Amino acid sequence: MIKKLIGLSLFLLSIQSFAQKNNTSPYSFFGIGEESSLKTIEEISMGQIGAAFNSPYQITFTNPAALAHLQFTTYTIAAKNKALRIDDGTNTGNASNAALSYFAMGIPIGTKAGFSFGLQPNTSVGYSLTEEFRNNSDELTEINSFKGDGGTNRVFLGLGYKLPKNITIGIEAAYIFGNIENTLLNRRDGVNLATMHRTDSDIKGYTAKVGIQYKTKITEKLTLKGGGVISFENNLSNDGQELLFTLINTSEDVIFPRDTLVNNSFKSIVKKPLNTVLSLGVGEENKWYAGVEYSFQDALEFTDGVLNNNTKVAYETSNRISVGGFYTPKINSISSYFDRVTYRAGFNYKQTGLVVDNTSINDFGISFGVGLPIGRQLSNLNLGFELGKRGEINNSLIKENYFNFRLGLTLNDKWFSKRKIQ
Repeated sequence: MIKKLIGLSLFLLSIQSFAQKNNTSPYSFFGIGEESSLKTIEEISMGQIGAAFNSPYQITFTNPAALAHLQFTTYTIAAKNKALRIDDGTNTGNASNAALSYFAMGIPIGTKAGFSFGLQPNTSVGYSLTEEFRNNSDELTEINSFKGDGGTNRVFLGLGYKLPKNITIGIEAAYIFGNIENTLLNRRDGVNLATMHRTDSDIKGYTAKVGIQYKTKITEKLTLKGGGVISFENNLSNDGQELLFTLINTSEDVIFPRDTLVNNSFKSIVKKPLNTVLSLGVGEENKWYAGVEYSFQDALEFTDGVLNNNTKVAYETSNRISVGGFYTPKINSISSYFDRVTYRAGFNYKQTGLVVDNTSINDFGISFGVGLPIGRQLSNLNLGFELGKRGEINNSLIKENYFNFRLGLTLNDKWFSKRKIQ
């Protein structure tokens, strides 16, 4: 047990040593940033399916009802490295970043229940954009520089419980908190002073969701699993400060404010509507599993224009379809290590709900990964890989091609077991 905790601590320290901004996407400019995938590496590697899946030694974030199946105290931690290639039809660029993805712990309660708690990113903001204006002689006359940083995180607590007839139910509550800073710097040729507009937003609020799972034997070996999750409508408060001030017009990246033109505080609400997830899968326990998942929700709403002040931006209904699964040749093999390795793969297509200049921003990704056993225990080192495309080169928009690499560690231990006298 001590060795596991030491290993977990070293893994956490190694992640923190290279953690940076957790986003580099221009699309994180909108709203409260790009939504994080609130799923484990195992779920993401299977195309982001998870509402119907459960395991006695894995935590799944999608459906709290799965916690009732835990048989081991489970610690899980993960980090992500994101590589991005951006193309606007004229120019291309590359960016990358690395950050902690989540930390969580799950504990079984007897044989009928289990709970988990943890911390993970909720949304992320990280962009740097430049807009240039030129005269008829192709001389640069004006530059707008957009920058953003920050995001929100969530602390969550979930509980699952077994009911009769192979039904489990669960509930999860979370507290959302974070800060977002957006700036717009305007510089004009021949003008001594530049102008900066800056907003600092403190966002916080509560969310909750409920889930249900059901499984039944369809043959001696095959099990059919179904699951559903409802994340309730929630409101996040956005309290902040809006500033407009002048500064010396220099090309150096240093800000020396001169005159403050606007200094206003604001209060607003970010309304996230009810989200529904439905999933169905079939498989052989501890051997293989294949499933499909569908989720949908109405459009985001903002009570004012502080975080939604671009007339070319709108929000619509979002949805996602995912297909994926896993295969483990022989989980208890003593002759072959690779027979105990779990192989995962899947794909997903998502309409993000973001509309820019009357064009819906969609996302398509394929994923795969492996779970590498540690020793002869049920603990695993998980590797996940994801290739995808978001947006398109149309109406002056941007296409992103991304490659995500995820590294996670899952440790299992049996708590409260009776000591046997030899």
